Amino acid sequence: MPRICVITILAALVCTVACAAEDILIQDFEGADFGNWKTEGDAFGSGPAKGTLPHQMEVSGFLGKGLASSFHGGDDSVGTLTSPAFKVERKFVNFLIGGGGYAGETCMNLLVDGKAVRTATGTNVVPGGSERLAWQSWDVGDLAGKEATIQIVDKRKGGWGHISVDNIVQSDKKREDEQPKPATREIAIEKAYLHFPVKNGAPKRRVKVAVGRASLPADEKIIDEFEIELAEDQADFWVFLHVEPYKGKTATISGMLPPESKALAAVVQSDEVPDAANLYKETKRPQIHFSARRGWLNDPNGLVYYKGEYHLYFQANPYGWKWDNMHWGHAVSPDLVHWQEVQMGIYPFKFGDWAFSGSAIVDKDNLAGFKKGNEDVIVAAYTSTGRGECIVYSNDRGRTFTEYEGNPVVKHSGRDPKLIWYGPGKHWVMAVYDEFEKKQWIAFHTSTDLKNWTFQSRIAGYFECPEIFELPVAPASVPVDGKAENTRWVIYAADAKYAVGKFDGKTFVPEHEGKHQVHWGPFYASQTYNNVPAGTEAGATRRVQIGWGRIDTPGMAFNQMMAFPCELTLRTTDEGIRMFAKPIKEIEKLHKEKHAKEDVTLEAGKPLSVSVREDILEIQAEFAVGNAKSFGVEVGGTKIAYDVEKSSLMKMPLKPVDGKVRMQILVDISSIEVCGNDGRVYLTQAFNNPRKLGAISFFSEGGTTKVGKMEVFELKSGWEK
Repeated sequence: MPRICVITILAALVCTVACAAEDILIQDFEGADFGNWKTEGDAFGSGPAKGTLPHQMEVSGFLGKGLASSFHGGDDSVGTLTSPAFKVERKFVNFLIGGGGYAGETCMNLLVDGKAVRTATGTNVVPGGSERLAWQSWDVGDLAGKEATIQIVDKRKGGWGHISVDNIVQSDKKREDEQPKPATREIAIEKAYLHFPVKNGAPKRRVKVAVGRASLPADEKIIDEFEIELAEDQADFWVFLHVEPYKGKTATISGMLPPESKALAAVVQSDEVPDAANLYKETKRPQIHFSARRGWLNDPNGLVYYKGEYHLYFQANPYGWKWDNMHWGHAVSPDLVHWQEVQMGIYPFKFGDWAFSGSAIVDKDNLAGFKKGNEDVIVAAYTSTGRGECIVYSNDRGRTFTEYEGNPVVKHSGRDPKLIWYGPGKHWVMAVYDEFEKKQWIAFHTSTDLKNWTFQSRIAGYFECPEIFELPVAPASVPVDGKAENTRWVIYAADAKYAVGKFDGKTFVPEHEGKHQVHWGPFYASQTYNNVPAGTEAGATRRVQIGWGRIDTPGMAFNQMMAFPCELTLRTTDEGIRMFAKPIKEIEKLHKEKHAKEDVTLEAGKPLSVSVREDILEIQAEFAVGNAKSFGVEVGGTKIAYDVEKSSLMKMPLKPVDGKVRMQILVDISSIEVCGNDGRVYLTQAFNNPRKLGAISFFSEGGTTKVGKMEVFELKSGWEK
């Protein structure tokens, strides 16, 4: 064959390969609208989503700035998004997809002659899961030359009733995204912790840690299984798994990892948590609010008091900065201001069957029959996302829990059980969020043994994390003494909207229309303590509440915090019976230097400055409403102001009492909390503390304001022993 012919043929082959390798973009959803794609229904909105939509878990894994999401309007919206016709010209169609995993309901279809010849769904069908999009591919080699359309479908309402899609491309190469391969590593456990490197934004990898050798899977015991953004090089921070109970055994770490991954090789063990010397001293670490040592934190769970310890369990992702892998974290405190985080309280039943929110009680009479030993049993109820409402119990003061073999004890469409004891009926009550008939309710179930539950009633209009308790009612100006025979029951849910009424142990009947509100700002999913001892007054009833402070701490190895504990009371006001929330008196344990002034007149434009050395403060002041337009306190560039004309404190409606407005302000590193008129309103908000306040100032604008008393307390850190 002539040389020129060989060259010509080779050139043709090179051209053919090069041309075949060129991808054809079908849609990347980067435009302001969907262009010539057709929408039906309201699920997909008027154009591509620019990332996470309101009330949606964080969406990741998409490319560029946009994606197709049917979460517009939430999980109950439905609709379709259909492409114009195109010719199948490559061997594969590659795409990113996430969301619900319901075939035919939350899916993407390839249509030829109006029929679905290929289909794909997201991965999620139970509560929990991840909104991360992942690559999938269709082999369409047999459809070459045919005309096709793509239809993205959302026909489902309720949990995971949505679909997410991005970057649909025709290609002659199947997108494998560095196709993960099985990887394992065996470690002889000699220390208390295994440490894993995390890189924010890295692909999430599913990792299993088991006791036993990989070659003997039948003998393995899974310690934990989770998704984690494993670092392949430089870690942003390290997280840990407690393995001390397994010392002397072999741990096998396994997962699907990219070829040549070095992530498992980077796992180390030690007897201390990462960077123990600097723990609780980080630049954005709250100093008078609880936050987790590492990872994500949300709802407080299982708030119960037993033998000198306040237990704070909480929703936790111990393996990352964002929401995922729901466990129950655990901390204890002797006084609600000094906390010690201990080992994990509840692990998920299995991967994907997460430990969602719940509550705990002390079964002092052993009605459930779980007691072994001398300690009273702490019983917790929580939502196991793949099963329902489950019971676990502890005979070691809440440190470890055992699954009740008859779980789940309640199975329904809902979550977040709250347990209380109803004395008059001598039975337990479970108040639980219920999505009966796809509506929002609090359902009430009763039991005499914590194992067998009977449905009693529902009340409509309440979302997740329900709460119910009884309190005496007192005049607004009189301290609650616990002796009042006049009591009311209170119910509320995650949004902190509440109702006052009567409860007979089976049915709640509100005594007013609508709901009331005390808490404002990023305060969510609060819970009150069971079994709290009496207050300082003889026989006094005490109801202590902790909520989730939804405040990010970017750049840290931990994220989110708990709001400062409040004491709740019911008081009679000129508007009727209302609930008040006031920081617990134990804040006084953190007091250091005090700065006080009395009978001060603030003039417009002439703020009164008070010098401080500390960055965490408690401020109390009583302002007399005069001719000023506004007055208040300025801290680190943030004004806590009362608007006289609108009768509002930081936009919270608040009328003066006897012509006065009282403020109690807690200043921390990441937050400010504002309590108005002894708890009539309570605000939590983010605050970027400059760490060198130097001074705060009291101001009056548009006129003069008299301050009867002002006190500024510099505070110690709650992490100090």
